[in-house]
Amino acid sequence: MIVVTGATGNVGSALVRELAEAGEKVVAVSRGEKPIDLPHGAEHRRADIGDLDSLAEAVTGADSVFLLITGAQLVEGPAPAEVLETVAAAGVRRVVFLSSQGAVTRPDSDGYARTLAFEQALAASELEWTVLRPGGFFTNTFAWIDPVRAERTIPAPFGDVGLPQVDPGDIAAVAAAALTHDGHHGQSYTVTGPELVTPRDQAEALAEALGEPLRFVELSRAEARVNMLRFMPESVADHTLSILGEPTPEEQLVSGDVERVLGRPATGYAQWAARVAPAFR
Repeated sequence: MIVVTGATGNVGSALVRELAEAGEKVVAVSRGEKPIDLPHGAEHRRADIGDLDSLAEAVTGADSVFLLITGAQLVEGPAPAEVLETVAAAGVRRVVFLSSQGAVTRPDSDGYARTLAFEQALAASELEWTVLRPGGFFTNTFAWIDPVRAERTIPAPFGDVGLPQVDPGDIAAVAAAALTHDGHHGQSYTVTGPELVTPRDQAEALAEALGEPLRFVELSRAEARVNMLRFMPESVADHTLSILGEPTPEEQLVSGDVERVLGRPATGYAQWAARVAPAFR
């Protein structure tokens, strides 16, 4: 049995579907109610990583766990070693952890301190582990749905700074491979898209997918920060803006890990935009 935490998120929901379609017994864990679109055969359990008792109940009977921290858990919560001890005590032997590229490119950032601590705790544990380190997600551009629908505009900072952002579906596919196949123990995969893409590039790709013009509006750093603080902790917003505006050379490298693990190229942004364009109409 495989437990997927964060099962309502962009990566978790795609992973639950992929595992269920492959015939795996999968438990989708979330802090709230059962997801409406839970695939046939998948079970839902409610739990919070910040509540170790509920986590222990959720992973009971599982061999493998996809572990994701989000929201407040990015900066606070039980010690990572305690979380891992909890899942190990329940019988789990394999953990795939969704980390972040920034945990290694910006190890001194407060916003990545807890993520990095989870990586270190995994390495020190007796669990079989794999770490996934994506950069930005294509799905972050869903934040543009309202302005696209209302005003046919796309507001974003740093319009001409390119990053190798990634389709969460590709992250889920790599996670599924690591959860269900041997040979990934002790591996840390940098999960990126196949090319550098700027916010202006993304606006053009969405316009083409929609078949109508969209106006790109470049936000200041301060304006973008106000928007981010609506849904992420302050330290996370600040380091995210630093990556978006002043990426390191390492953060702009295109990794081949998706293709190495899956045997196919990573999904490009234009390909993804064509698939999700109906959400912007």
